Amino acid sequence: MRKAPTILHLDMDAFYASAEQASKPSLRGKAVVVGGLGPRGVVATASYEARVFGVHSAMPMAQARRLAPNAAYLVPRFGFYKAISEQVMALLRALSPLVEPLSLDEAFVDLEAGGAAWDEASARLVGAKLRADIRAGTGLTGSVGLAASKMLAKIASEQAKPDGLVAIEPGTERALLGPMSVRTLPGVGPATGDHLRRAGIHTVDEIVEAGEDELVRLLGKAHGHGLYAMALARDERAVVAERETKSVSVEDTYDVDIHDRVRVGLEVQRLADRCVRRLREAGLSGRTIVLKVRRYDFSTLTRSETLRGPTDDPAVVKEAALRLLEGVDSTGGVRLLGVGVSGLADFTQEDLFAQAAGEAADPGGEEVADDVPVEERDVVVERRWVAGHDVRHAEYGHGWVQGSGLGRVTVRFETPDSEPGRVRTFRVDDPRLEPAEPLPLVEVTGSRPQHA
Repeated sequence: MRKAPTILHLDMDAFYASAEQASKPSLRGKAVVVGGLGPRGVVATASYEARVFGVHSAMPMAQARRLAPNAAYLVPRFGFYKAISEQVMALLRALSPLVEPLSLDEAFVDLEAGGAAWDEASARLVGAKLRADIRAGTGLTGSVGLAASKMLAKIASEQAKPDGLVAIEPGTERALLGPMSVRTLPGVGPATGDHLRRAGIHTVDEIVEAGEDELVRLLGKAHGHGLYAMALARDERAVVAERETKSVSVEDTYDVDIHDRVRVGLEVQRLADRCVRRLREAGLSGRTIVLKVRRYDFSTLTRSETLRGPTDDPAVVKEAALRLLEGVDSTGGVRLLGVGVSGLADFTQEDLFAQAAGEAADPGGEEVADDVPVEERDVVVERRWVAGHDVRHAEYGHGWVQGSGLGRVTVRFETPDSEPGRVRTFRVDDPRLEPAEPLPLVEVTGSRPQHA
């Protein structure tokens, strides 16, 4: 008897950017890019309107600005995204005790374990209701994939994007997978993909044609056997209920040992950026930076440094990882590098994008004369206005920062349920303007005071 498609994969559509568009009526239907705005910033999420110009996540922000110069560029509000994520995850946990979150905007659910679905028809009904409940509760859309395994459910949700539902019927899996790129399969990253390509293997069908023995020869026993099984649509991985995360890490194995010390340093910085992105997606920060180096002779060294407090700042993580690298002898070559963060903590509002906030604020601030009292200088120095973040004005009400510089801050006054609002400019030290908490995207109790 074939397994029913009762594994559900939910992926919120362009989550951060969609949340910003829902929060800001003037940005709906427009290109929005969310990420670090400094010179080393990267794109966290791009709206579908921005993707038309070629902007995508993990792209350097400078490149995104060249591709889409007229897009709205915003610093993430992770506390806001985490609150929305908690609403969505609560809906998933109402369906089943087996929910496996992958990030703030993505999770697997075993519907059969919760008695929510037992065949394709019941699974489709659950998926459709879930999408409707998410829209009603958050105002956002999510794409749902249904299949008999985690791998296929994730592929189905990708096909469903944006704002759709796809169920893979039992018996159709092999035909569906066959023409797809090898990169579709879990565990096939750039390095493995290039290795397979050099062997003339580009599609999943070609993996099957090559045979299990050839895969083992190319990739090693464990990886070869696993990849061949997935190419045959066999994926026995169970949905694992949420466990406390103890660390976040990334690593890369290189087909050819790296001997150039400069390139080793660049790879460490790249890995640190990826590690921080995972931290932020999980809504976490950490105190201990860990560097892993596997040398040419397979000896593995691990070094760590514990900071005074938790961080999610990519510059801090990179600098710590590079300091750790200085104490490692890479003579002879490096075959694997990894960067991790442990000693994890939830974000506090003050932690979020601390560095990016400084970069996005007035580049030089207002010039402060030597004879200005210290307490007055502090007002200027501490009032930083971050692009995309919420503010409230004593006269005009709730709004968000469009930008700041040269001692001025520009604010658009609007709320999630208002018409696109007006733009006004103030001095950065205007006492009537203050930071504010994000407003809910969907009003639940009573009416919200409108902006002026």
